[in-house]
Amino acid sequence: MFRNVVTSLLVVVVGMGFAFIAGCETKAQTGAGVGALGGAGLGAIIGNQSGNAGMGALIGGAAGAAGGYLIGNEGDKKDTQRQMQSVRDEANTMVVNITNSNGSVTPVILRRSGNMWIGPKGEQYMSVPTVEQLKPVYGF
Repeated sequence: MFRNVVTSLLVVVVGMGFAFIAGCETKAQTGAGVGALGGAGLGAIIGNQSGNAGMGALIGGAAGAAGGYLIGNEGDKKDTQRQMQSVRDEANTMVVNITNSNGSVTPVILRRSGNMWIGPKGEQYMSVPTVEQLKPVYGF
């Protein structure tokens, strides 16, 4: 009878855990949820061998949650770093549109490097180049 109660409780806890994980917004939250579920399951199995599945599930769940959180948090940090780099890249990039003799437009992407602006062909400008400066190189 006791085993049936423990099994039923474990099924309920696992179901609630999956519902929790579905609402997670960060990798740290998801990692903690997945780690808690995995740890609780493994802890219950190991604890059952020593006659205390409940305590094993609690200890395993706590350890799994902590480990999962730490792993997920590192993933969140990397995502934030990538996003910040993307914002920096965007802030140091500019597009100058060159209108060609046939009416078409050629976009010229310039990238800031220190006090200089670098063109797509590697040419350097001391300030943002004008359309007149770029037209001989990129227009037709």
